[in-house]
Amino acid sequence: MNVLVATDGSKYGRWALNWVAKLPLVEPAKVTALHVLDTASLRAPFLSQPVMAGTERYIHEEIQRMEAHSVKALKDAKQQLASLKLKGTARKEQGAVASTILKRAPKRDGLLVVGSQGLDALDRFMLGSVSTALIHHATCPVLVVKGEAAPVQRITLATDGSSASAKALEFLVNKFQADRSSGKGGPIHVSVIHVMPFIKYPELKAAGHKLVERSVRKLVKAGFTAEPVYQLGKPAEEIMKVASKHQSDLIVVGAKGLGAVARFLLGSVSTRVVQHSSCSVLVVR
Repeated sequence: MNVLVATDGSKYGRWALNWVAKLPLVEPAKVTALHVLDTASLRAPFLSQPVMAGTERYIHEEIQRMEAHSVKALKDAKQQLASLKLKGTARKEQGAVASTILKRAPKRDGLLVVGSQGLDALDRFMLGSVSTALIHHATCPVLVVKGEAAPVQRITLATDGSSASAKALEFLVNKFQADRSSGKGGPIHVSVIHVMPFIKYPELKAAGHKLVERSVRKLVKAGFTAEPVYQLGKPAEEIMKVASKHQSDLIVVGAKGLGAVARFLLGSVSTRVVQHSSCSVLVVR
């Protein structure tokens, strides 16, 4: 599997590479660690300001500092790839961060991995500030890393009957090794959650139960252990509550859900889950 890891020299960028090494992928990852240097953004705040004496000198010094950091970040990424025994390369490009990452992101069968936060705004890398743009516009699944990597043992899978949530299920079944959870021989456990709104339509409840039961059967057939979870309430909040309660290592959601008429709105909450979840989130398109 082709995997692009966005790194900016922050701990989140390092965690992203560690996550790739820990993911229970069926196909070994072919990794590109991409570091984007955006010096043009440094000048942007001054474009609307009156030109002040000395401004250019400070900008030049800041660019030099950024370039020095960039050299170190790229060197560290290469060393990390080697130490993790990941097959791949590290490269640097210049340009706007989000658009450059999207340009180099794998196609639908690949994976894009990015930290939920990066260096602070003064460093002008701002990896975290582009994660939302990536989950909205990347054509491949996007893994947003929230913490240090650990073997994936428990997953919360959100489903609402949409094509995106069906693809999220297919990603788990086809791309993850069900029995490579922790080195202890146990399969990965998946909590399949379906969130119902506070409305009284028995048909919706029955459809939701059938949807979850089908997903559970498919996961069990693939070698996972799985359990159905039915919740009432707001989807984003309930998904995160279940993930926390079940001590999930990863939340998996579709990038888009059913339309507003269907009242599930999974797609409208994927961004909220990415922004507020305490664990890492995989958004599948």
